[in-house]
Amino acid sequence: MFKSCLINVSQSVASSSRPSLHTSAVLNARLSSKQARHEKISKVQARINHKLAFDAQREYAVLGHRPGQDHKWRSCALAKVIVTEDALYSDSVPEIIHSPEGDIELPPHLSFGITERSKELLFKVLPPLSAQEGVTKFSENVVSEMQEAMENEKAKANMFAKVIDLRNANAKGLAFENRRRCIRLFSPPGNPFDTGRPEIQAALLTIQIRGLWKHLLAFRKDIDNRRGLRQLVHKRAKILKYLRRLDRDRYEAILPRLGLDAASVEGELVV
Repeated sequence: MFKSCLINVSQSVASSSRPSLHTSAVLNARLSSKQARHEKISKVQARINHKLAFDAQREYAVLGHRPGQDHKWRSCALAKVIVTEDALYSDSVPEIIHSPEGDIELPPHLSFGITERSKELLFKVLPPLSAQEGVTKFSENVVSEMQEAMENEKAKANMFAKVIDLRNANAKGLAFENRRRCIRLFSPPGNPFDTGRPEIQAALLTIQIRGLWKHLLAFRKDIDNRRGLRQLVHKRAKILKYLRRLDRDRYEAILPRLGLDAASVEGELVV
């Protein structure tokens, strides 16, 4: 009897000393699982950091400046001359033209094809001539007729100003107006429509690239346009490298006007 009890006690002590039930084994298992979890988190974070670095390099090649340096684009000549959709609908302060007929309110941005000379002819020269033509003979009511004609011309001018508002144009009309402004800005004084200059070609490509980049930020799965963006970026780099070989001074002068850094168009471009 005593012998059997001694055997049972020895077996229970031996079973309690097995590694699977020891507190150090449990602690090691917990530490190994926690270490594995930390390693997994670190690998995921490393992949995220790698993707962020890759996206930053891609954004640098597309936009031409480092992330967080948007002031380079906002302060360049190209950004100041083009009209974006946000600026088109946020600018609500009209231009006031004072004339004998009365004040005429013009929209902040006129439609494509309306130059400064056309604006002066349409809203300063034409209304008084039309009012005088309406009163063809002198009579005792000539003053009242003239005032009535002037009021009619003022109403016509204000209505026509709303018609030629650039906000009435579609996306193609807005792109046409931006191309026209870009060509006038970067053309030489002697030839205001020299579209073959490398500066103009690079500026037009920059407008396309930024518009396509904004589209891809909203539609990230648009693979075809992403390929088109890559082609445009490399085409712009090729044109600017040609300009650098042609005239180094012109190359260094055009980069800040386009809001670009030299490193964004030289070397290997990741897009």
